[in-house]
Amino acid sequence: MKILLTGANGYIGTRLLPLLLEDKHEIVCMVRDKRRFAAQSDLSEQVQIITGDLLKSESLTEIPDDIDAAYYLVHSMSSSDNGFSDMEKQSSENFSTAISKTKCKQIIYLTGIANDEHLSKHLGSRLAVEDELKSSGIACTILRAAIIIGSGSASFEIIRDLTEKIPVMVAPKWVKTKCQPIGIRDVLGYLTGVLDNEKAYNETFDIGGPDILTYKNMLLGYAKERGLKRWLITVPVLTPRLSSLWLNFITPVPYSLARSLVDSMKNEVVCKDDSIKDVVPRVCLTYAESLHLAFEKIDQNSIVSSWKDALNRGYLQTDFMDQIKVPQNGTLQYKVKMPFERKAEEVFENIWSIGGNRGWYFMDWLWHLRGFLDKMFGGVGTRRGRTSNTDLQAGDVLDFWRVLLADKKSKRLLLYAEMKVPGEAWLELKLIEFHGQAFLSQIATFRPKGLWGRVYWYAMWPFHIVLFKGMAKEITTYKPNI
Repeated sequence: MKILLTGANGYIGTRLLPLLLEDKHEIVCMVRDKRRFAAQSDLSEQVQIITGDLLKSESLTEIPDDIDAAYYLVHSMSSSDNGFSDMEKQSSENFSTAISKTKCKQIIYLTGIANDEHLSKHLGSRLAVEDELKSSGIACTILRAAIIIGSGSASFEIIRDLTEKIPVMVAPKWVKTKCQPIGIRDVLGYLTGVLDNEKAYNETFDIGGPDILTYKNMLLGYAKERGLKRWLITVPVLTPRLSSLWLNFITPVPYSLARSLVDSMKNEVVCKDDSIKDVVPRVCLTYAESLHLAFEKIDQNSIVSSWKDALNRGYLQTDFMDQIKVPQNGTLQYKVKMPFERKAEEVFENIWSIGGNRGWYFMDWLWHLRGFLDKMFGGVGTRRGRTSNTDLQAGDVLDFWRVLLADKKSKRLLLYAEMKVPGEAWLELKLIEFHGQAFLSQIATFRPKGLWGRVYWYAMWPFHIVLFKGMAKEITTYKPNI
């Protein structure tokens, strides 16, 4: 079959693609930026890559008219809490119009369980997308899932952060809401199982694992699996706004995403029917088994995809790959050129391992303080870490930076700031040789926005002198404990 895969760079799409290729399907991946897909996927030569922005109908002309099926795996939950529903509506409308002009026989859409009468704004928006896709005139298969548990999933990362970091949790009343978590392996099994399955045409299915749990059960269940003693106290005074701020500070999720999650947690997300079992027979993993599988992937450092890598200051808004050419005009720079005598490969390995668990080598507490301040002003902070401790690819998250270029061959790493700053910021680290001497070149570039941007830069100048010189020296001398 010839299949259109939207959201190919996302958490689900990245994992679904190799499964579809294993089944010998011809895949057309629609992405907003070919550069990012080619950089992060070793499967890019096996698929046809087209560009398209679902918010711009005129950009969808590359969709082939001979496709047999299409996966709709995009959402804008991470965007501003004021505009995501409009973006979802516009995206689905444009997709429906474009796909109706093709020979497509089936649309497969993964969404959230929406069985309550009074839905949150987010779940209501996803329900509206269902209706729009059905209006295309093409047979739709809707898979509604609750919380997805897997290495790198937003739900798993939130549960892990809360449970690992807080021995005694004061939680809002929504922790008593029931949900039916499902493992990422089972979600992928259903996504492939309904493909070209006529029993699934024009059907809506709830999908979930065998356990029906409250969010409190899930937190304490995680603690049990990890051998941790945790206590959870529920109080009625934590409003949705306070709960969202709490999640924002404790976990890696930005405030807009935290607010959408908290608002949705008032709704029970439990399967109302199990008809999917007749269409795709499957024994799903329990919650504990899904946790075990996630732990294994983390321990093996083999996380395939992460929800964090799909977000960048508002999904469908920032073309961050356009920042790969660091501007020279109208910018301010701080440069460090640090000589070293050891093997270049050893120094570059330190560059390659920067951030996340390794940290920033020098005055790491100051980086965390900057991340805390960023969180206070609605930024992403440093808790996002990095998806892999051993690998970097263009588009990856690295604390409050986004990787623009990760080139081992030329020994160069280029980062773009996603923290709250009055302007734009880049950080480049690369190894160079001059007159037979090896150097670490470290360049911080800032393009200020107005007067406040310049005030910010010069206010930070004393810190730059100490911080960047110290960091460069440590990178060239650091030896990991083996």
